Amino acid sequence: MASFNRVILIGNLTRDPELRYTPNSLAVTDIGLAVNDRRKGANGEWVDETTFVDITLWGRTAEVVSEYCTKGSPLMIEGRLKLDSWEGQDGQKKNKLKVIGERIQLLGTRGSGGAGAGGEAKSYSGGARPSPHRQTQQDSYTSQSSYDDATGDYGGGSPVDDVPF
Repeated sequence: MASFNRVILIGNLTRDPELRYTPNSLAVTDIGLAVNDRRKGANGEWVDETTFVDITLWGRTAEVVSEYCTKGSPLMIEGRLKLDSWEGQDGQKKNKLKVIGERIQLLGTRGSGGAGAGGEAKSYSGGARPSPHRQTQQDSYTSQSSYDDATGDYGGGSPVDDVPF
């Protein structure tokens, strides 16, 4: 049976990123993203709905977001869904669905600081090695593997270099 777990979100940071490091010196940060949706309600009026998504970023991606982004910064995040389960203090089983971010794109405009002085979007995904697949003016970084927080190591994965929008 085939499966596919991919999420692409565009929204604004709900708080300043706080960078931490694991005992193995791997950077990690948890961020919140507010994603807005607008639709027509039953009465024909436009209704705005905001969804708040928790996202975990690892490695160079976490460092970039911590360095260049603040509360309100616009971001595009590509990653996968992960269900965390634990037992609460009251003995009840708790679950939380979150996103493990594997690739980001800073979406700031000229002068906003989010995308640099040139106003171009910058894209990062885990590693610090320039992507050989992209020959654009964007700063693009990719890694040949992705971090698996369940096992605590990097596994073989194929990074996605181009998003069709």
